[in-house]
Amino acid sequence: MKTLAALVLAAAAFTGGYGYGRWYLKPAPAAPKPLYWVDPMHPWYKSDKPGTAPDCGMKLVPVLPGEEARYERRANRLPEGLVQVPAEKQQLIGVEYGTAEYETTRDTIRAVARVMPDETRIAKVHSKLDGWIDQVFVDFTGKQVRAGDPLLSIYSPEALATQEEFLLARKAQHLMHDSPVHEMLGSTENLVAAAQKRLELWDISDSQIEEIAVKGEPLKNLTLYSPIAGFVMERNAFPKQRIGPDTVLYTVADLSRVWVLADIYEYEASAIRVGTPAALTLAYLPNRTFRGSVSYILPQVDPNTRTLKVRIEFENPGFVLKPDMYGEVEFVTGGVRRLVVPQTAVLNSGDRQTVFVDRGNGFFEPREVRIGAQTDGRTEIVSGLKPGERIVVSGNFLLDSESQLQRSEAKK
Repeated sequence: MKTLAALVLAAAAFTGGYGYGRWYLKPAPAAPKPLYWVDPMHPWYKSDKPGTAPDCGMKLVPVLPGEEARYERRANRLPEGLVQVPAEKQQLIGVEYGTAEYETTRDTIRAVARVMPDETRIAKVHSKLDGWIDQVFVDFTGKQVRAGDPLLSIYSPEALATQEEFLLARKAQHLMHDSPVHEMLGSTENLVAAAQKRLELWDISDSQIEEIAVKGEPLKNLTLYSPIAGFVMERNAFPKQRIGPDTVLYTVADLSRVWVLADIYEYEASAIRVGTPAALTLAYLPNRTFRGSVSYILPQVDPNTRTLKVRIEFENPGFVLKPDMYGEVEFVTGGVRRLVVPQTAVLNSGDRQTVFVDRGNGFFEPREVRIGAQTDGRTEIVSGLKPGERIVVSGNFLLDSESQLQRSEAKK
């Protein structure tokens, strides 16, 4: 009986509690659905779904029914200079977008340059004899010669006398060859060697000395030959002219390899090193580029132009690079990682540079930036932008006009 009574009481308690909860307790209300989501830092940015703000990366917050008025008031208080352009108007004025991003750029320096002969490939032609020029074989400046080509012939009384001494010494040597007195033979050999040495010191060639010995008579005129292959850059030799060892008869330059001197400014000098690659272009050969490298940097700055001369060496096939030609040299100074934007994204008024940043929902912020190097259609951003920010790359002139217009209307 006690067990039955306990079961009846438990059933009654359950039935009473279920009935109370069903008839007297109300269900909890459902959570309100957000109307939209906004950027808490920039409330003018709205989104129909949760996520993060594209400009600052902050988490979007929901706007519930009844809260929209508060956010609308905040959204209407736009930062100074912010311009709002509807999507239809953006298409009309041709707004296009890009992104500020890091790139590895190759710096280039351009400089005016002048072609000149390689100074290590220039020969000054002198005669070591006093005398008179008899014949001139190279009779105009600019003529191309090979090493060993005859340049002129010289009549020299001093050389003529030495040749006769040489022949007399050889004759005496021949006569003393069968003499039993060996000391006499040794003396004549020394005389021959001394006379031949004097002829060699006067740059009389071995073939000419051999010719004198074979013919047994002196050469009235001795021939002077070109020491190198190249072009005659200077000529001071004329028939019947008296000359001496101090007379520069010819200047011959080998132009198969040339120097190019480029003028760079002081602030560019730190980027140039020996071995830096360089490309040369000339006005008269617009479709041809010559490749070389920096071989030397001159140690003195020109006080008038404040430029430093850099020497580049170039091979000269076909001798198309001619001394005193002017051209343009481009130096490639290496790669640097920089934050860059397309050049069209930057409005440059001279004293300030501006980029329009997309803030979403048709809002654009004119952002003042500081720019650096400009290469290959890209502009370096030193400060004012962050990587990944969406910017306007086309139509920004009209956006700038719209921004000024809205700013002037706000002041009325």
